Amino acid sequence: MTAIKGRGAPANEVSSRFHLPAREVDGDWLDARLADEEDQPPPLRTTVTLEQARTIITRNNSPDIGFEQSVNAYRGCEHGCIYCFARPSHARFDLSPGLDFESRLFAKPDAARLLRQELARRAYVVKTIAMGTNTDPYQPIDARYCITRACIEVLADCRHPLMITTKSNRVLRDLDLLGPMAAQGLVAVAISLTTLDAGLHRKLEPRAPSPASRLAAIRGLSQAGVPAHASLSPMIPAINDHEIEALVAAAAEAGAQSVSFIPVRLPFEVAPLFRDWLDAHYPDRAAKVMSLIQSMRGGRDNDPNFGTRMRGSGAYAELIGTRFRVAQARHGLGKGRLALRHDLFVPPSDQGDLFSMLR
Repeated sequence: MTAIKGRGAPANEVSSRFHLPAREVDGDWLDARLADEEDQPPPLRTTVTLEQARTIITRNNSPDIGFEQSVNAYRGCEHGCIYCFARPSHARFDLSPGLDFESRLFAKPDAARLLRQELARRAYVVKTIAMGTNTDPYQPIDARYCITRACIEVLADCRHPLMITTKSNRVLRDLDLLGPMAAQGLVAVAISLTTLDAGLHRKLEPRAPSPASRLAAIRGLSQAGVPAHASLSPMIPAINDHEIEALVAAAAEAGAQSVSFIPVRLPFEVAPLFRDWLDAHYPDRAAKVMSLIQSMRGGRDNDPNFGTRMRGSGAYAELIGTRFRVAQARHGLGKGRLALRHDLFVPPSDQGDLFSMLR
């Protein structure tokens, strides 16, 4: 298996679960202008389809996820993280969880309007809304579409609690909104910090911001009074787990209030993509990595069960957990994310800006 420069997935096969035909890289979505001088196929061009969604708030009742409501402005993610558990969602659209997931994206331009509409319903119950739970709200295309900021503007106007998870320092663009929300106890931001090694970062998350940029994001959020959480996820045996102590120390130095981690998860089509990635980048240790992952997942590539899927099980999972807790205690970091206020919510009004001025 050969790595594709600038992309995470080394292949573009689609899911067998949906009986879809195999997909090949074709010239319709390649940018010929970027062809290299060695007569290699040009890199994939990212394309974006505008999706006319009917609703924007997604709800779940999972017992091991710390939120019940989420908003996802985009489908697919250009960051190209090979381990992304959201990759299989692309198969539902006759698209590959591989290269299609990171190059054929969907944007929901009406997200803010739909959000305001749903928050205005009389039956609406205030619960923290999470952004970045499926794909990154600050991935590169948001610089063009600015859907994430539009949604935050709605939540800020309504004094609605918000939790953001991102790999991007682009979150600092919205400090003018997040700062005042934080002062009211309405927002916290989790920055995904997986490695401090620039070389590993380029292989693992090829189009995500650098480790230095993410630490700068934690620092900028903290200095602006926005509670910052560092998510050291996923921890991958024999790939980045040796960095646990260094990552916790770096997060603490940057101003993070709390840290957490999740052992790597490989649901559905993610497992074969990850195996291909190992063969392309780490053939010398591929078997060892998968053996250790399976030791944490009951002998399988993935454990989908509530209660264990976010923690792992077995001796190796316990070892990683112990190392993490020791490092966490050493730096005095919290064990969980900040509790946000739910009592300040004011439903959206048809009066718009006039309503905001009057209150």
